[in-house]
Amino acid sequence: MAVPDVPKAEEYLQQIGYYRLSAYWYPFRKLVQQQDNSFALGNAFKAGTQFKHSTDLYAFDKGLRLLVLDAIERIEISVRTEVALSIGRHDPRAQCEPALLDKRFTTAKNPAFVDSMHTGWLRKLDKRAATSKEEFAVHFRTKNPGETMPVWIAVELLDFGPLSPFLSGMRYSDVQAISASYGGLRPLLIKSWTRSLSGIRNVCAHHSRHWNKPLVDQPALPNHGEIPDLDHLSQMAGANRRLYAALAIMRLLLKQINPRTNWADRLKTHMAQFPTAPNIKIGHAGFPANWAALPLWN
Repeated sequence: MAVPDVPKAEEYLQQIGYYRLSAYWYPFRKLVQQQDNSFALGNAFKAGTQFKHSTDLYAFDKGLRLLVLDAIERIEISVRTEVALSIGRHDPRAQCEPALLDKRFTTAKNPAFVDSMHTGWLRKLDKRAATSKEEFAVHFRTKNPGETMPVWIAVELLDFGPLSPFLSGMRYSDVQAISASYGGLRPLLIKSWTRSLSGIRNVCAHHSRHWNKPLVDQPALPNHGEIPDLDHLSQMAGANRRLYAALAIMRLLLKQINPRTNWADRLKTHMAQFPTAPNIKIGHAGFPANWAALPLWN
């Protein structure tokens, strides 16, 4: 790796840290053949690699994380509101009632244990409700000591982390009602997408590398013809393992939540600023050729 400006490189390493920045060196490292004829990343860099290439990619990724967090925040708020509206019509404290939830969520998998997923989930929610310093939580505890929060208040304590398992633990008909607000998606899709976006949110919140990182919780993709705007994903091998698929899902949901959003335009503007360097291209993250011209993004 060429390091023409050593003092500048030392400044970056001091500010960012070696191991965080080294995550952006992966695409520039040479592959080395192993004894079993497989290939692994070696320690040598490909010809033409400069230290600036990694810092440019780091800066680009930071801007991308901010855009992703912006989209996920809007989707998260929308989904938790839909959860409250859907299940709250049965009972103000429906989140506590096993009879109003899916039995797989409320029944212990092992008869030797009392706890079900629901019991553990409620315990965590109760802890949040008892310790939250949010003004609405403090007000409720003051006015209603010892009482359980109604679901439309309780959901305000939920980010995608605890919201995702609860959504999966709701009855099919209630998830169906939520899916209707997003263009009539199959419940399977909204549950899978919520789980996937939760994992992506965690990556972004911890300021970890987002660019070209395989998705840990891969989102289910619709069948061809089910959602025309996403049909191009079904034609791409392994599409749901790459970042682009998640961005496409965010775009689809945002079109339902706020049709006037300019998020897609901001993403396209940012992607147009992808660093110029050898050995990296946006296709590595699953972006198809001419992706910005697809109907989904316009």
